[in-house]
Amino acid sequence: MSNNQQLYDRGQKVLFQNYRTQPIALLRGEGTQVWDADGKRYLDFIGGIATVSVGHANPRVRAALEEQAKLLWHASNLYVTEPQIRLAEKLVRNTKELKRVFFCNSGTEANEAMIKLARHFHYANGRKDRIEILCFHNSFHGRTMGSLAATGQPKYQTGFGPLPEGFRFLDYGDEQQLEAAVNSSTCAVLVEPVQGEAGVLVPKPSFLRRARELTRKHGALLLFDEVQTGMGRTGKLFAHQHFDFEPDATSLAKGIAGGMPLGALLAREELAQVFKPGTHASTFGGNPLATAAASAVMDLLEEGLLDHVRQMGEILGARLSRLPHVAAERGMGLLRGLVLDGDLAPKVVAAARDLGLLVNAIGERVVRLAPPLTVSEVEIGEAVALLQMAIERAAANASVG
Repeated sequence: MSNNQQLYDRGQKVLFQNYRTQPIALLRGEGTQVWDADGKRYLDFIGGIATVSVGHANPRVRAALEEQAKLLWHASNLYVTEPQIRLAEKLVRNTKELKRVFFCNSGTEANEAMIKLARHFHYANGRKDRIEILCFHNSFHGRTMGSLAATGQPKYQTGFGPLPEGFRFLDYGDEQQLEAAVNSSTCAVLVEPVQGEAGVLVPKPSFLRRARELTRKHGALLLFDEVQTGMGRTGKLFAHQHFDFEPDATSLAKGIAGGMPLGALLAREELAQVFKPGTHASTFGGNPLATAAASAVMDLLEEGLLDHVRQMGEILGARLSRLPHVAAERGMGLLRGLVLDGDLAPKVVAAARDLGLLVNAIGERVVRLAPPLTVSEVEIGEAVALLQMAIERAAANASVG
C-alpha cells in the first residue's frame, strides 16, 4: 500500500496544481477522526471545509447510500425520483415562504442559479434594466464566472476577465452604505449571513434586518448565500433563522449531504416560477444518491443535533478565546474563526497537523475551525489542547526566526 509521500508524489505528476495540497493522503474517517496513508490519526476540525456535517462515514448516511445504491444511481431530471422529492419536502417544511427547491452539485452552482434567477425575475416582470446586484467586499460566492463576479476579493478574479457586469460592492456590515445603494433599479442584495472565507466575520443583526427592510421597500430581492452557514452549522438549520426573517432565496451546499456533492437553491413561489423549462438545468443535480444521503442528514438534524451544535459551539468558542496569542475569537455555532495577534496562521496549521489536528488558515492571521456537528466535548478539549501547543510552537519559531 502506498504511503503519504508516494501518493503525494503521484498526485503532483498528474493533477492540476491549483490547490495548496498538504503532504498527507487521507484514507479513511470515522466521526471526527481521520487516518492518513502512514497510519497517523488526526482530529478533523475543518471537516472537508464544513462539508462532513454529521461526521465521517456516519452510519445513518452510509446506510442511506447503501440502500439507494441497490436501487437507482442516476436518472437525470427528465424523470421524477423519490429521494429528490423527499429531501425537498424536508427542506421546505422548515421554512415559512421558501417553498421551491432547485438541486445542483455545489455551492458555486447554487449561487450561479440564484444570480440567474434574480435577474430573470425582473426580466420576466418587464424590468430588463434591473440587473445590478449589490455584493460585499471580502465576500466569497464561488469560482464560476457569475459567482466569481459577485465575489468581493479581487485576488480570485485577476486574470479571468472580462467578468459579467452589474455587480457593485459595499462594505460588509455598513448600514449607511446599504441605505444609499439600494433603490428602485436594484436587482438584488447578495449577502452571506457570516462571511466564512473572509475570516468568519459576523455582522450586527441590525445590518441583515436592514437589508431585508430596504429590499422590500424598493422591490429588490434579498439573496442569502448559506453555502457555509446552512444545514445546522450555526446552531439553527439555516442561519437566517437567527434573525426572524427569511430572504427571497437562499443557496445551500457543503454540509447538506454529509460530504456527498450536492447544492440547493430555495426560493419563494413567486420567484421560483420564472424558471420555466429550458431556463436553467443541472444534469446531475438532485441525483438519487446525493439526495438520499442529504435526507439522512436532515433526519439527524431534526432529531436533536441542532441543540448539540449550539451547546458545543458555546464550549468551543469559550475555550478558543482563552488560548495564547489570540486577539479575537468569533463565529456562530461550530463555525469559528481564531484571530491571532501575529502572522502565524499558516504556521499554526502546519504545527497542528504535525500534532494530529486538522484546521484551516484564512490569510496570515485567522485559523478557521468547522468540525463535524457531531463533535463531542471530549474531542473539543483534545483539539483545543493540541491547538494551544501548535500556537505556542508557531510563536516560538517565529520569534527565533
